[in-house]
Amino acid sequence: MTQADALNILKTGANVFLTGEPGSGKTFTVNEYAAYLRQRGIEPSITASTGIAATHLGGLTIHSWTGIGIRDFLSKSDISAILGKSYITKRMEAAHVLIIDEVSMLSPQTLNLVDTVCRAVRKNPLPFGGLQVIFVGDFFQLPPVIKEESVFNPQTLLFQEPVGKFAFESMAWRNAKPVVCYLTEQHRQDDTDFLGILSAIRRNEFTADHQVFLRERRILPNHAPDRVPTLFAHNHDVDRINKQMLAKIPGERHGFAMKDEGKPVLIDILKKGCLSPEELHLKIDATVMFTKNNPKEGFVNGTLGGVEGFQKESKRPIIKTRTGLRITVEPMTWAVEENGKTLAKLTQLPLRLAWAITVHKSQGMSLDAAVMDLSSVFEFGQGYVALSRVRRLSGLFLLGWNERAFEVHPEILIQDRVFRSSAEDAQNEYGRIPRDELQEIQERFLLSCDGTPLTAPKKRKKKISKTKSK
Repeated sequence: MTQADALNILKTGANVFLTGEPGSGKTFTVNEYAAYLRQRGIEPSITASTGIAATHLGGLTIHSWTGIGIRDFLSKSDISAILGKSYITKRMEAAHVLIIDEVSMLSPQTLNLVDTVCRAVRKNPLPFGGLQVIFVGDFFQLPPVIKEESVFNPQTLLFQEPVGKFAFESMAWRNAKPVVCYLTEQHRQDDTDFLGILSAIRRNEFTADHQVFLRERRILPNHAPDRVPTLFAHNHDVDRINKQMLAKIPGERHGFAMKDEGKPVLIDILKKGCLSPEELHLKIDATVMFTKNNPKEGFVNGTLGGVEGFQKESKRPIIKTRTGLRITVEPMTWAVEENGKTLAKLTQLPLRLAWAITVHKSQGMSLDAAVMDLSSVFEFGQGYVALSRVRRLSGLFLLGWNERAFEVHPEILIQDRVFRSSAEDAQNEYGRIPRDELQEIQERFLLSCDGTPLTAPKKRKKKISKTKSK
């Protein structure tokens, strides 16, 4: 299914599961849909299962948006407490479209709680309180962390036990009956052999023939290319490498402290998801990675470079990217906004040391090149996520791997066939709808959300006249 096909389905107001391989354009499609809604006067509620994904999108975690916090279970008194928080009830009552990104990392129990809170706050028995809900993600990527033991009183809780491990196994998912939009175009990788390897892992058809290509990319640690990040499975390896490498560089160390403003709870959420550290230390020749998108200035989240120097007056770092572009880096903000109001924000340089990062924090990035140590991979999908970060085989440098590195969850293999088949059925079904009739369905949805109909002119921002200073 193409992005255009998926957008046409999204615009009908149907609940949707938007999925596809890494690089297929899931985030782009969501952003296009959000822009379409905003042009029609509808503000979508954009959330994610993790703080990292939420900051990428400029939204909240689904836990914060619903008020469930870190709870695994909710009692009736917990629901009453949430209903008593006006800032939560107001935003949920005003919502029309709920987007949940990285749904693969959301447990079925948590999704059930989200559904319950939406129905309770909106006083609507329909799934998710009648919201259009859009699940975005790829279940071949990192799965949710499910606690082995949970102590609770089943007489006071709304759900007595978790069901399954994945969000699609939840009652909330089944009741929502999302239309599957499986994107099949590829916009990240441009290497046929590499795409073949990733597809083989995804279908559990990885063989010795594929390993031949990967063995050719194996290197010794002392042969790793300069200014290319190393992906590790564990945080302690990342911290150790970055500190060691910075200490080896001679010269003055420059420090940049993060500034924060707003509600402490939201600030904590932002900090957990922000890829830039609270205390950033840089030296000339340090390897860095940009942590925000700013195409106008020539960088996106994942752009690599090195510190070439510091401005004399402002002390802002001057970064030379791998493509030769020189950028004087200014602070940027990570914010939580609601109805045009900033509830909390962080201000920091959009940089981090990038000799090493975790596979977990690399999810969602597109890298030109990466060194990977997959010898300590411990979770299904971890190796696949790491490999799919780079665009082509020539940008891959492997220090090693274990047998788990190329395994994906067997349950997901089965479910993926179901998703693909459902997407084909959806494409055929919506493809048979005449264009005029499809536009009428889309217009009815806009009107139901109090938006501007398709036949009316789009709402345009007022132009601010500029006066020349004398």
